Amino acid sequence: MLTILGFAMIATFLVLIMLKKMSPIAALVLIPALFCVFVGKGAKLGDYVIDGVTSLAPTAAMLMFAIVYFGVMIDVGLFDPIVRGILKFCKADPLRIVVGTAVLAAIVSLDGDGSTTFMITVSAMYPLYKRLKMSLVVMTGVAAMANGVMNTLPWGGPTARAATALKLDASDIFVPMIPALAMGLLFVFALAYVLGRRERKRLGVLTLDEVLVEEKETETVLVGSGSGSGSGKGVKRTGGSGSGTDVDLPEDKDKDEDEDEGLQGLDPNRPTLRPKLYWFNALLTVALLTAMIMEWLPIPVLFLLGAALALTVNFPHMPDQKARLGAHAENVLNVSGMVFAAAVFTGVLQGTGMVNSMAKWLVDNIPDGMGPHMAFVTGILSIPLTYFMSNDGFYFGILPVLAEAGQAHGVSSLEIARASLIGQPLHMSSPLVPAVYVLVGMAKVEFGDHTRFVVKWAALTSLVVLGAGILFGII
Repeated sequence: MLTILGFAMIATFLVLIMLKKMSPIAALVLIPALFCVFVGKGAKLGDYVIDGVTSLAPTAAMLMFAIVYFGVMIDVGLFDPIVRGILKFCKADPLRIVVGTAVLAAIVSLDGDGSTTFMITVSAMYPLYKRLKMSLVVMTGVAAMANGVMNTLPWGGPTARAATALKLDASDIFVPMIPALAMGLLFVFALAYVLGRRERKRLGVLTLDEVLVEEKETETVLVGSGSGSGSGKGVKRTGGSGSGTDVDLPEDKDKDEDEDEGLQGLDPNRPTLRPKLYWFNALLTVALLTAMIMEWLPIPVLFLLGAALALTVNFPHMPDQKARLGAHAENVLNVSGMVFAAAVFTGVLQGTGMVNSMAKWLVDNIPDGMGPHMAFVTGILSIPLTYFMSNDGFYFGILPVLAEAGQAHGVSSLEIARASLIGQPLHMSSPLVPAVYVLVGMAKVEFGDHTRFVVKWAALTSLVVLGAGILFGII
């Protein structure tokens, strides 16, 4: 019964948010509360929720202060060179923009933290997607898949958990998987190319100058001016043969319009820039990321200290600090709210025993003839299980059982551990992963829309990694 109710709860949640019948926060809270009553453990709902909140509180704190820290770094211009480099490469071509999104997300993922990756990627790419009216779910989907493949780095989490759970060396798990993971990343880049071509076909190709002309014309029409510089300057969505007129960004561009479009990150004249402190901010960020990788202090503590130091040095006056905190309060509230709502979902799943019952049912129903192929089975199971479970639940609860079953049929624990990484491209879009709420929140994308778009492509990416692992004899 627990197994059926567990699957029913997850299915109900996914259907309601994808059909937009409920908001993600409401669904994450109300659906598990209702199913907790169905299970007959409604009286323990409070305990389950408190347990879930307690387990996710450090993550919520980390995200809150990480958003403030990277928000301040964006305000002061730390990432402006990256944005300018991407602009130069993309040239307002939707195909290049989507591929650039995948490449940027993959590079930034080297720090091992999904939230950081999504904040930097969205901050850099969101203005381009908005200017060109490109699909924002393409941006969130590509970024999530690229980060999911890179999340398998030994300091990213899953590999370390697998090594700990099975008492193996992380390098013995990860290094042989590099060719298969590289194929997965190449597939993400190829997929980004295909999706970019689709966007190019839908929108055409503009130069940045043409985009700015179009925006100026639109603004002129909106304010009711029948004449003006916009007349007769039709913008051509072609392969690049525009009017040939060089148009600079007007210095007196309405700042409110820029903010509405999410473009203040590209405004070269914004008052929050601190060019004299650029190298201080760069060194502070490098030191922070180094401390994260080396685990000198817990990540929430590092971001708390980093945010406080960044605010104090860059904005020494109290009103300026309050203004920066206020500017990022919406993102902080949205993400932390989602995390604590997800704590209800995970608390009920684990507390009622539904997640263990579902996992046991899946393992018990593996045909005996599949015993010698337990690495393949583990890879297949990791795709749905890491989507519906936290990494901790899968790697510390389910993986040892799968490894034991594999050893009984002569399959080594190393093969099982490597296969357990297969589901990570899909895992990064799981409703139980706090970082995904940073991604969709900053991109202003409905979680249901992101889920509906990304699940099929992320699952296919996982299967590509699995197929490459089998082809190369790694799994």
